Amino acid sequence: MAFTSPFMQLADFDFHLPEDRIALRPANPRDSARLLLVEPARPLRDLHVRDLPGLLRAGDVLVVNDTRVIPARLKGHRVRGESRIAVEATLHRQTSGHVWTAFMRPGKKLAAGDRIVFGEAGDRACLLGALDATVREKGEGGEVTLAFDLAGPDLMAAIAERGMMPLPPYIAAKRGEDAQDRADYQTVYADEEGSVAAPTAGLHFTPELLERLKATGVTVEQVTLHVGAGTFLPVKTENLAEHRMHAEWGEVDAATAERLNAARAAGGRIVCVGTTSLRLLESATGEDGVVRPFQAETAIFITPGYRFRAADGLMTNFHLPKSTLFMLVSAFAGLETMRAAYAHAVETGYRFYSYGDASLLWRAA
Repeated sequence: MAFTSPFMQLADFDFHLPEDRIALRPANPRDSARLLLVEPARPLRDLHVRDLPGLLRAGDVLVVNDTRVIPARLKGHRVRGESRIAVEATLHRQTSGHVWTAFMRPGKKLAAGDRIVFGEAGDRACLLGALDATVREKGEGGEVTLAFDLAGPDLMAAIAERGMMPLPPYIAAKRGEDAQDRADYQTVYADEEGSVAAPTAGLHFTPELLERLKATGVTVEQVTLHVGAGTFLPVKTENLAEHRMHAEWGEVDAATAERLNAARAAGGRIVCVGTTSLRLLESATGEDGVVRPFQAETAIFITPGYRFRAADGLMTNFHLPKSTLFMLVSAFAGLETMRAAYAHAVETGYRFYSYGDASLLWRAA
């Protein structure tokens, strides 16, 4: 589902970002990260995430994504007769109990029917069994469909044992994944296993901050969107109307939808924590502004010109130039507003991307 202007071009969303602004580790404690407040027709304000309770009011609702990141990067070998070639897979989307789509390198070396043996030769005695798969089909851009020999909980347990946390490419290119990332790259409220990338705005929350928010009268509602590796893929077409998003599975249950509708009817504001929560909530909300139960895939692509149905505020990190996420925040708060906000963030030393600082955006009128 796309909402793009035929006049929007990729170059409209470019900006200069110095290399040293990319955060390689998160702030510690989490809520000590900086927070840039962006409000319509008001000056920018430099704050911290711990200041969030003072920016919200009783009756407001924070909508968080409770997806849990799995260690979705797997190293192994393609086995074809006597030939063995090292390969790496980043799991993308689970389509059944034993079938995943994955981005694989080197993709050109793979063909349907190939066997992939994940893990090192020395760890084949694992009690969980061999984590092996067959290439079922090969798509474009290195994406393949893998049918694993294991299924269900056994498969997930083997992935958890053999896999590495799928750090974003702009972090993984600068340092290796380590034990600290197993905690850092997971929200404190992560519950529903299935993402291969973190909903990074949620990484700033601590149990203490959540308690302070609740004491202020702010409600926290959980929805689930399993983030796919497609979130890191660059936009390759200058004409945005030609770009296609990768689908991701999400759920808003009936009770949550009912509470969100009641909160808005009572004058509360809906603040999405992260672009994943926002995209899911917008997918679940009709033209009439009513949030409905949702359990399906969404490929919604939001650019300037989109009319938002559900979200009043958005807490989000700072995104890549020319990315679909920078397009989304520009649609939400205004392109010129976000250009100015990002220029300010660069100039004043905000930390960018998944482990970086945050912004709180209020929707443009």
